[in-house]
Amino acid sequence: MNAAENSGLTGGCACGAVRFRLEAAPLVVHACHCKNCQRQTGAWHAVNALLESHLVTLLRGELVHQHLSTPSGAGQSVTRCALCQTAVWSNYHSFSRGHGDIVRFVRVGTLDEAWRLPPDVHIYTADRNSSAPEPVAAPRYEAFYDLPEVWTQESLRRISMLYPPTLPGLHAATHANLTEHHP
Repeated sequence: MNAAENSGLTGGCACGAVRFRLEAAPLVVHACHCKNCQRQTGAWHAVNALLESHLVTLLRGELVHQHLSTPSGAGQSVTRCALCQTAVWSNYHSFSRGHGDIVRFVRVGTLDEAWRLPPDVHIYTADRNSSAPEPVAAPRYEAFYDLPEVWTQESLRRISMLYPPTLPGLHAATHANLTEHHP
């Protein structure tokens, strides 16, 4: 992923009331094939660009938040346009580990130039719909993965800056406390 080309991307909801901008390149782009993402999107998988919350700028519009369950039990807060209800991003509570709105999972399909952010990784492929095309051009994991296997060193550095250094395991090579969940 070329960071310079993928910062400043803009997106919005279906009705145009909500507009936002990504102030940096994503940490990583997931294509999640879990049953939860299939059900919530009505598609074979969800494609989410993970970005520090403070680097997603709301340009206009009113947002509403909806709490939905996740397989981890921690839940997620889905942020939607108040008018058309398009989901523009989520915050997975298991990923933030109780530290608030740290990382946004921006719905890539809401970006004006979504084609600029192909998946870096396919996750939860064990749940992949058998009629869905086989994922190509990115690593695949039957469940989640160890962050250093997929994330760039720069992304690992950026994420480590968001969490208190006392968070057990965050600064360890495996980042086990962030990867032992299903967002």
